[in-house]
Amino acid sequence: MKRVDKIENKRIFKSTTTALSDVRQFVEENAVSFGFEEKEVSEITLAVDEACTNVIKHAYKGDPNFEFEVRIIAGGIEFQVVVRDWGASFKPEEVPVPNIKGKIGRHKAGGLGIFLMRKLMDTVEYQGKEAVNEVRLVRYLKNEPKS
Repeated sequence: MKRVDKIENKRIFKSTTTALSDVRQFVEENAVSFGFEEKEVSEITLAVDEACTNVIKHAYKGDPNFEFEVRIIAGGIEFQVVVRDWGASFKPEEVPVPNIKGKIGRHKAGGLGIFLMRKLMDTVEYQGKEAVNEVRLVRYLKNEPKS
């Protein structure tokens, strides 16, 4: 597949976990078009899935009557995904670094979303304004894709 030089796409999703498969498909299609290899596409998609899951579970408290936006802006070597919601905000700096060994040892689920996003993406930024929250996830294209 030939690499697309510039991408600007936006979609609105319902705040349900069933919408996450559509989110993943949307991100995958755009990441592949931009030129990422399969492993990178999977990592980007997982990071965005985590961000959207946090919106559904925490910003909207599982209420399916809300929506969130996923916007992709890509150009040069930068692939940026912005997840925007209008729910409850939070302070990511107050989220403790998880004890991975403890979670695995106890088979405890959850609490790894922000940790995973930071590990999988080059930049993760959160901004909460009056009634609007945004998580900005950036991944850089490291190598020119093979034609």
